[in-house]
Amino acid sequence: MIERWKTWVVVAAVFLILVGGPAFAKTTTIKLGVVTKPGSAQNIVAEKFKSLVEARSGGAYKVKIYHSASLGNETEILQQIQMGTIHMGVITGGPFDTFDPIVRVINYPFLFKDHAQVDEILDGPLGAQILASLETSGFKGLCFSENGFRNLTNNRRAVTGPDQVAGLKIRVMSSALHKAIWQSLGANPTPMPWPIYTELEQGVIDGQENPLWVMEVYKFYEIQKHMTLTRHVYSSHIDVASLRWFNKLSKADQSMIEAAIKEAAKFQRKDNREKNAGRLALLKEKGMQVVETPDVAAFRAKVSGLKNMDLYADPRVQDLLNRILEAVK
Repeated sequence: MIERWKTWVVVAAVFLILVGGPAFAKTTTIKLGVVTKPGSAQNIVAEKFKSLVEARSGGAYKVKIYHSASLGNETEILQQIQMGTIHMGVITGGPFDTFDPIVRVINYPFLFKDHAQVDEILDGPLGAQILASLETSGFKGLCFSENGFRNLTNNRRAVTGPDQVAGLKIRVMSSALHKAIWQSLGANPTPMPWPIYTELEQGVIDGQENPLWVMEVYKFYEIQKHMTLTRHVYSSHIDVASLRWFNKLSKADQSMIEAAIKEAAKFQRKDNREKNAGRLALLKEKGMQVVETPDVAAFRAKVSGLKNMDLYADPRVQDLLNRILEAVK
């Protein structure tokens, strides 16, 4: 009788392990920070990544998205990723240049002609060099998603060339390069954390520069009259993880996470590009006056000296910039 009881105990234990085990398995939460609100480009990447990881891990991983600057601005999010208190982030390229100057090569003005060039460079060995370099600052560079080509808006006058930029107070990211670009164009660049709707509405700043999705999602058509399709900088998002956290994961989990974020980034880039024509039509419909063919050659000439500035003095940054400039000719 005792032996039979022991047998049933063993059978029951095995049954619980095989059938009920997952209910008791530990779930790891990945904390992912973005500065923008739901519906924004960063959030589309984050949400897609969340769905992929949670499905593929069988519940072993959950992704908690901290959006709308709930963790601070992008520089502050990067600092938390460095420390490992936040595991991952989808971050605009600009703020990285205070951590690793090599990122400045992506934001060099008028670098890329079109999306095909963007993908060729950033998904290739030159882009891989940038991602690898971030490890020296405590980040695991995973891939590039997309903010998009940046365009100028303002509430004072139509801008067809750099002469009309003079004196405009333009909000820029916390980026030495972006500040230098607008100084070269004669503007008064003003670094300011996101969001900036109130500052635009109250006239604290005259304008800003961002991709088309920003004008739509943040309803800048309500408070900005003029837009110029300058496409002066291709703005990427760099999708990163805390290096100290990532290195502690198993190889299988590293591969799963890396594959998921790359798939999410490609999904978002395609989605973003397909929507741009509709966004432009909407902004016009809402009353924005759009200069679609500005004097790009004049803009480019004004910023041509940036290549020789201290921003690009680091030999490895200068070398990579020269190789990318050669590749996009």
